[in-house]
Amino acid sequence: MTQFEARTATGTGRAVVSLAGECDLAVRDQFEAALTAAVRAAPEVLVDAAELRFLDSSGVHTLVMAHRAAQAEGRRLHLVNATGVVAHVLEVTGVADLLRPPGETGGNGRG
Repeated sequence: MTQFEARTATGTGRAVVSLAGECDLAVRDQFEAALTAAVRAAPEVLVDAAELRFLDSSGVHTLVMAHRAAQAEGRRLHLVNATGVVAHVLEVTGVADLLRPPGETGGNGRG
């Protein structure tokens, strides 16, 4: 069984979704629900991937769809702190650039 956790903290104008474990097809619905709720809860969503060890194409797809949903509502979704294989997947797919917060340059987060 895949170990995955998406914890959401909501503050003034921002929701932070902290990811941990492995994000793959088995947890896609859980991941999508967490991002959808965060986008509805705040005008800015920050996805923190510091504790995420694995991300497959279904996770990448979910991030892109959440980003598009946020944009459609006039909201923003960004991803930070990706490292290792997760950062690599985001970079080679171009999603790192798509979800990079304004003002951040090259590399995604710490990795």
